[in-house]
Amino acid sequence: MVVPENIPAYPAPAKLNLDLRITGQRSDGYHDLESIFCLIDLQDTVYLAVRNDNKIILHTPVAGVPIECDLTYRAAAILQPYANIEFAGADIWLEKRIPMGGGLGGGSSDAATVLMVLNRLWKCGLSCSDLMNLGLKLGADVPFFVFGKNAFARGVGEKLQAINLPKQWFVVARPPVEVSTAAIFSHRRLTRDSEPSIMPSFESLQPFRNDMQEVVFQEYPEVLKVYKQLEPFGKTLMTGSGSCLFISFENKEEALAAYRQISDICEAYCVEGLIRHPLLQ
Repeated sequence: MVVPENIPAYPAPAKLNLDLRITGQRSDGYHDLESIFCLIDLQDTVYLAVRNDNKIILHTPVAGVPIECDLTYRAAAILQPYANIEFAGADIWLEKRIPMGGGLGGGSSDAATVLMVLNRLWKCGLSCSDLMNLGLKLGADVPFFVFGKNAFARGVGEKLQAINLPKQWFVVARPPVEVSTAAIFSHRRLTRDSEPSIMPSFESLQPFRNDMQEVVFQEYPEVLKVYKQLEPFGKTLMTGSGSCLFISFENKEEALAAYRQISDICEAYCVEGLIRHPLLQ
């Protein structure tokens, strides 16, 4: 990927679901869930520049994905009517590091970064709440990344309240498979009746779990295989609808020691938990 000089770069961090419980299924087919979202410093990079016309140009399309279906393009397009400058065009380049199909929210994070940055560059003047509502039209995880703080989520993931999390480091392992979120949510054996939390906190929700994990293990033996290989290193959980798995550590040294061994098993990342989105620093 070649990006012209002087094009600003903006971060799009990944997330982990430290806990994920499905509390019901709605009449529209969507599921109500509760989850703890944690930002991590594994991130994509979005390069953005305003054009002197009204064209939105995505210079790094994904093979096999029509440009108009790409979340970064859709984010710019959905925001464009709110622009308050003469020409609201944009050049977009995307440098991917967050693996796709792993439950880390990379596409949603990329879209959120486009919304947040172009809101400023195009002088839209939309509030965080406005951007979250727009983001929900793109995907259930987009509002969280716009919210920009570690959060307890309800609904489909759009009802957010900030939550205090202890400082943590994580080793994230990526099994060699992409998981279909739609297939997992429609699975007949998926747990859909977890008890809602009364006063959620990091402590009260222990022990953490992921209601999608067992179904993913049934349908994707590659994920189960890596899970069993990781168990000696600590409590292992799946994030989102998979396929990525993670182990948390209280300090960087322990995380790095585990990472050195886990990276021999499969693709892995040693990452730090963030307090807030880098764009909000």
